[in-house]
Parts: sequence; C-alpha cells; structure tokens
Amino acid sequence: MECLANVANLLSQHRKAALYVAGSSVALLGLGLGYRYLYKQKKFTQVGVVSQLLLHPLKSGKAVQVEAAECLKMGLKCGEMGDRHWLVITEDGHMVTGRQQPRLVLVSLTCEGGQLCLNGPDMKELRVPLHQPCNPIYKCRIFSLDTEGRDCGDEVSRWFTRYFADDKTYRLVHFEPHLMARKPAEKEPAFPKDEKVAYPDAAPIMLMSEASVRDVGSRLDRDISVRQFRPSIVVSDCEAFNEDTWHYLQIGQVEIKRVIGCGRCIFTTVDPETGVITRKEPLDTLRIYRPALPSSKTAPVLGQYYIVKKTGVLHVGDPVFKVTY
Repeated sequence: MECLANVANLLSQHRKAALYVAGSSVALLGLGLGYRYLYKQKKFTQVGVVSQLLLHPLKSGKAVQVEAAECLKMGLKCGEMGDRHWLVITEDGHMVTGRQQPRLVLVSLTCEGGQLCLNGPDMKELRVPLHQPCNPIYKCRIFSLDTEGRDCGDEVSRWFTRYFADDKTYRLVHFEPHLMARKPAEKEPAFPKDEKVAYPDAAPIMLMSEASVRDVGSRLDRDISVRQFRPSIVVSDCEAFNEDTWHYLQIGQVEIKRVIGCGRCIFTTVDPETGVITRKEPLDTLRIYRPALPSSKTAPVLGQYYIVKKTGVLHVGDPVFKVTY
C-alpha cells in the first residue's frame, strides 16, 4: 500500500510539472506574439528630407536659420536661443506680435557670448547681458492665457519703444524654465493636458513642406517665402500637403506626433522682408481652397502642429520617416 501511495504521489508531481511547463510555454508564446505586435509591426516610410530648420527666438521676430538644433519638449533650441522664448509686451503684460506691429518681423534677436543682441532697421545694435536674474518677473497674457517672463531691462524697453515710434511703452520678457508656462489644451482640447509651451501660438513644433508653399505661390502667380508662414521644420522631396497625413514622424532619434493643423490668420499677410501688412494675400487665396480648422470657418490650414515625444538633435539633410503600425 505504501508503494502504491508513492507511485501516485510521483505521478501527481509529474502532472504538476507538465502543467507548469505547458503554462510557461503558453505565456512565452503570448509574450512573443505581443512583442511581434508591438515592435515588429512598426513600419518606417521615408516621406521627405529636412531642408530648413528655423528658430524664431523672438515671437514674431526674424527667423534664424540653423544647420542643427536640439528638439526639446518646448521646441527647437540652438545654443542659448530657444524658439519663441522672448516676447514683446505692453506695460500691462499683453503680448505684442506682428499682427499689431508688422515691423516686428524685421527685428533680429540673437545670443552671442552671454549677451542678448537686438538689431532692426534704422536702429543701432543693442547688446545687454543675456541673464539678468535680479530683474522683475512680469505676468503676461497670450491669447487670453496667463504666462510669465523675466524682464530684459529698461534699456531694451527704450529700444523697442523707439523702434515702434508710438505713444506706448514696450518691454521684452524672456521665458525661463521655472516660470509659469501655458497649456495649449486650455484653448485646444486636441492637445494633451500636460503639454506646456513658452510663447508660441499653440505648439512647440510647426512643420510644413516646401511643396505646399510652392503650391500657394503658383496660385498667386508669384514666389512666396516659407518664412512668411514661420515653421520650425521645413521638409523637401515630397508632394504638396502630404504633411497633412503625417501623424507620427521620426527624424534621427527625434519622434514627433501631429496634433492639429495650423489655422492661418492675418499674420500670413505680413511680408517678412519688408514688414508691410496687406491684410489680403496669401490668406484670401488659402481660404478659397484649403480646409479650415474644425473650430473655425475662417482659418485655413497650412502646415501641421506637432508635440515632441522623444527629444534629440535635428540636422538639415536628415531623412524624415513616417511611422505607422
């Protein structure tokens, strides 16, 4: 009887072992299939090449073209220059852009050797210390959303006040990492709720193609500069408006995700070379044939807004890959 009990116990143990092995095999098979689904199904298709990287350190100011730039959560950065990290305001903190002061597009803001450098037509170059931690912090308003900026000083204020030559006093503020940032989701629900920006209209990255700009120019019977539309990343080697379908892109190690189209406004009618606003073209033409934002019947889409999912360094000449699953 004792012998039979031992045999039964042995068979029971082997059965448990067999069930364990079988269960483990099923689990491993599931993991393998999951891995294949998550990773093996990712498809990369080259859709273009980066032809230009454009920083606009000063909101509504002149673009700075660079060969390489960091692509960070809050936009492009090259050296000390963060994209749209400086803002002109009135004394009560309201933003001033090319919509109100078209000649702002002719102002160049750069950073050299620890100094902030300002240049503009018929103005003497101004250089002041880039970092002035003792200056006050201003409460600012951008499209009815609150933000903050470190004042760049009275000398800079006088420079802009002379440049605009009207009866208002203007100041320049700089966004610093610890200051209050804006959340685009408060104006546009398509953005993630935790997304933050400094002073751009909506998103850290705006991308468009050279072909789209050429298409607009062909309908105007004249060439038009991509700088009139103020993108961060310009892509070549693709068809016009292909960027409307690029939902997830990888450029080098950088990964960006499309959120919404860029709805265009009267700022597109400011010539970046002359600072003259027409209030007509190319906006009127865009309204004829380009779709409008769902939330607006008058803002035609040209270019796409992206958020940064993985940071890294971008270079002119980098291939642009559309990622699908």
